[in-house]
Amino acid sequence: MNHLKNGDRATTLDWSKTSLVVIDLQKWIGSSYAPYSAEMVIANAAKLAHHFRNKGAFVTFVRVSSKDFKDMPSPLLDSTPPKLNLIEGWDELVPELGVTETDHIITKKQWGAFHGTDLDLQLRRRNIDTIVLCGIASGIGVDTTAREAFQHGYQLVFAMDAMTGFTEAEHEHVRNVIFPRIGRIRTTEEILEEK
Repeated sequence: MNHLKNGDRATTLDWSKTSLVVIDLQKWIGSSYAPYSAEMVIANAAKLAHHFRNKGAFVTFVRVSSKDFKDMPSPLLDSTPPKLNLIEGWDELVPELGVTETDHIITKKQWGAFHGTDLDLQLRRRNIDTIVLCGIASGIGVDTTAREAFQHGYQLVFAMDAMTGFTEAEHEHVRNVIFPRIGRIRTTEEILEEK
């Protein structure tokens, strides 16, 4: 067991009960993010994944995929959604993550990683009670998954420099308004310093 500082209080991070959950770091990633670049987020997520594996902790990668997009939400919108970068292999995880046989991969059809997947089941079967969350985008896939995890009763730690938004305002909103209400905010280095 290790301790993450939380003001004057220490909270315990137990590697046997903690999972890293990485959101949507796949080949469809574009180039316009803030405040961190996709490259920085991927590099920090890869460091975290390596660290978690070394600790024997559960590493989960979440990706979005569809064969024909008929299995995904298609809401009526007031504005046109951004064009996706659907290159060949768009739904594959980026190779920099170094996915191993011990990692668990979740395929989702919407923003959040819990609805319609076996994420909650797999975490509970392993007695996981804490999730370290990162990925793209802060205010969409990460935020939705965080809210779902909170509603399922998980403790949350946000690796804030291992995630980024489509805009800095999006990232700062969840960092300053949402995430402090449902979990603890840390840097990649602070998490890596955990023994």
